[in-house]
Amino acid sequence: MEYSYVAYTEDKRMVKGRISAANDETAINILGYGGYQVVSLKQVATSFTTGRIAALFSRVKPQEIVMFSRQLALLLESGTDIGTALDLLQGQTTNRTIKKAITEVAADIRGGSLLSTALAKHPRLFSKIYCQAIAAGEQGGSLEIVLRQMADFIERQALTEKKIKNALTYPIIVAVVAIAVIILLVTFVIPTFTQLYTAFGANIPATTKVLMNITSWLSRFGLYLVGAILILGAILYAYIRTPAGKYQWDALLLRMPVIGRIALLNELGRCCRTISLLFKVGVPLPEIMTLTVQGSGNKIINEALGQVKEELIRGEGLYKPMAKRSVFLPLMSQMVGVGEETGNLDNTLATVAQSFEAESEDRTGSAVALIQPIITVIIGIIVAFIAISMFSAMYGVYGQITQ
Repeated sequence: MEYSYVAYTEDKRMVKGRISAANDETAINILGYGGYQVVSLKQVATSFTTGRIAALFSRVKPQEIVMFSRQLALLLESGTDIGTALDLLQGQTTNRTIKKAITEVAADIRGGSLLSTALAKHPRLFSKIYCQAIAAGEQGGSLEIVLRQMADFIERQALTEKKIKNALTYPIIVAVVAIAVIILLVTFVIPTFTQLYTAFGANIPATTKVLMNITSWLSRFGLYLVGAILILGAILYAYIRTPAGKYQWDALLLRMPVIGRIALLNELGRCCRTISLLFKVGVPLPEIMTLTVQGSGNKIINEALGQVKEELIRGEGLYKPMAKRSVFLPLMSQMVGVGEETGNLDNTLATVAQSFEAESEDRTGSAVALIQPIITVIIGIIVAFIAISMFSAMYGVYGQITQ
């Protein structure tokens, strides 16, 4: 809620302003921390302003959740109570979505809710894994440690995704520019040369005829072709959004050469990180598997994890169910067995996650390094074909003129 206030500063100057807070008491406390003595405090009537519209569409970056978690851990370690800590963070946050969420979380906590329960009301910002880990930290009295661990967990995931996006950026830009150049040649340059050759009545070489026929066909049916591709893409996208389509797409993704191994490593690395973190903070193993299943983005791995969970509940542990399924790489199942025997499952799976992430990064770099020359060769062949076709026809015209 928005409040307008009139207050005195420590040097007895009168100031006016506005402040966002969950209630009157919170607003007065925040102003008091800033050294203000409140004279008047009134709630401002809310309206659907530009700021509220921006809050609806503002994007929350993972780094902002990381910063929130670390700052809250620091304030709690310093002895600040959780309500006051949230008020201080709310006053410092610039992102409207996070500011609004923190205000509501603080109000819920003052109403008697646990932090994990209050955070769970904002699934867009705080995942189920995050809230479950916070709940375990509250029960075990290690909330500050869990907050730091969750910050590290989110930061690692965001860093991995950023590396993959950065690696793919250059090949995508090259491909888009190449397609644009080819479209420009086919649309404007080649038709001009075609008219010139027709005017001279030249004997056109076979390669030039092929190119001219392709250009003529594209000029007549190009829009239909683009429309058909877009419609086909929309149908395929809609099918992939269905459960059956998503399952088949994920199965195909894992079988693809080069890409399949990278996708598998990324998914398994995320699973290992999740199990390691939740096990370390004391979440029971069946609940860990439930959250891991919910957090998996691949239907094939999701199904395999669900089967492992069922066999775990029947008392078979983790190693045996994982070893029976080829989707779990041998390193993962073997290290799970070692972790179960030694009671050190969190550290062994953290080691496996690091191994998978390193291999995924290496393979992604190698794949990108392979994509770039392939794109260059394909573009070179197309441009060379166009150039040879055009120049051979030009020499034919020149020969006819000089005869």
